[in-house]
Amino acid sequence: MPPDRKSLLVVGGTSDIAKATALTFAEKGWSVTISGRELPVAQAEAANLGLRMPGSAITAVALDILDTASFTPFLDNLPVLPDAVLLAVGLLGDQALAEQRIDHATLVMRSNFEGPCLLMGLIASRFEERGSGTIIGISSVAGDRGRASNYVYGAAKAGLSAFLSGLRNRLAAKGVHVLTVKPGFVRTRMTAGMTLPAALTAEPQELAVSIYSAVEKHRNIIYVRPVWRLIMTIIKSIPEGLFKKLRL
Repeated sequence: MPPDRKSLLVVGGTSDIAKATALTFAEKGWSVTISGRELPVAQAEAANLGLRMPGSAITAVALDILDTASFTPFLDNLPVLPDAVLLAVGLLGDQALAEQRIDHATLVMRSNFEGPCLLMGLIASRFEERGSGTIIGISSVAGDRGRASNYVYGAAKAGLSAFLSGLRNRLAAKGVHVLTVKPGFVRTRMTAGMTLPAALTAEPQELAVSIYSAVEKHRNIIYVRPVWRLIMTIIKSIPEGLFKKLRL
């Protein structure tokens, strides 16, 4: 890797959002490493991205966000500690199923909170020791207030947002930038089949550009479409007595 080329590690690098963001950073001259639970799949995605961006440096590594014991060896074995890490891993899950089956609720919570936060904590300490780095965590507007329609997923994302906030507060004077991204609806494989309002729904590339811009400007928290900030402010301000009567 050229000495002046910055590097990005994308955790959960096979998702639509992750691939769009990896490509956006590669177009800006960054070297990119994407991780996936299955190395052949991640390698195939990296190769596809490379075809779309000839001359880019896009590689792949294996990482299972549920295998927390592998995190330290994984970081130790990276060729170089990256300049930035994007946590794009997550699982929407099924709320109704999570209400009935503890194994499914556990999977949603571990995929969106436990694994990502434990990994970010390790990365944060290494960035702090170096005195530089950027952590980008993709959270969700679902974490701004618990709603009956998705509170297991929302609770995990609320925990993720709180963890990112704590890291940001801890590392503010240590040269480490922490960015929380709240996308709202995004048209991806995860939302396929859902009826999404066009005015509130972003495309993966739109999200990728917003993330890159926020990193460059050292933003702290972004709602990819600003209208979501207003919507969630209104939802959070509804009195609990009234909120219990709503179907959200």
